[in-house]
Amino acid sequence: MTLEEHKQEFTEDDAVGWDCIDRSLEKIYKDQEPQHFAPPLHYAIGGEDPLDGISMYESENEMPHYHIVSYGFSNLYYDEAAAGNEYSKFGFEMTFRLKKNPKDNTFFWACNLMQNLAKYVFKTGKWFDEYHFIPANGPIRLEYDTDITAIAFALDPELGQIETPNGKVMFLQMVGLTSSEYEQLKLNPKTTETKKLLDSMQIGNKLLITDLDRKS
Repeated sequence: MTLEEHKQEFTEDDAVGWDCIDRSLEKIYKDQEPQHFAPPLHYAIGGEDPLDGISMYESENEMPHYHIVSYGFSNLYYDEAAAGNEYSKFGFEMTFRLKKNPKDNTFFWACNLMQNLAKYVFKTGKWFDEYHFIPANGPIRLEYDTDITAIAFALDPELGQIETPNGKVMFLQMVGLTSSEYEQLKLNPKTTETKKLLDSMQIGNKLLITDLDRKS
């Protein structure tokens, strides 16, 4: 299903939050048509995946990478009760930047990872915020030789935060951490330490693109 086909399920007035996300992406990607993935059955009527959709854009900025963006942590549709709220639903959407590998162009695992994180958020009601970090309980991508075993969250350097009719939405970018980086943060789990680590990672990697082959 294309992004446009998915959106056509709703009237323009319905999908006010969705349109705000789209406009932010259009500023960066212009006419690029993303690959869009929607669950076969909506979560509200018994589907397993909470996110309404996930889009993948291809970027050449800084280095060739996939830019993956969620739809569903925030309120995507018109909601009169949400008018005046400071934040839209959970107040964020997730993004992820994955360095392209000429020998392996698979990125679907990252979409599954986003849906799994969404299951945790929707089930517990606990949300993520800038400079939070979590373990992946093993390699971030199964059956791949990688030392990336945890995730930190940063404001997406290109998308930042937007205002929608349903409240603010932050674009929280998942950033892959190595085992030693995660252990370092566990010893001193302060927001300032996570920020310091991410700031140091941005030297030479401004967009915080995750490279599965990166070592500590």
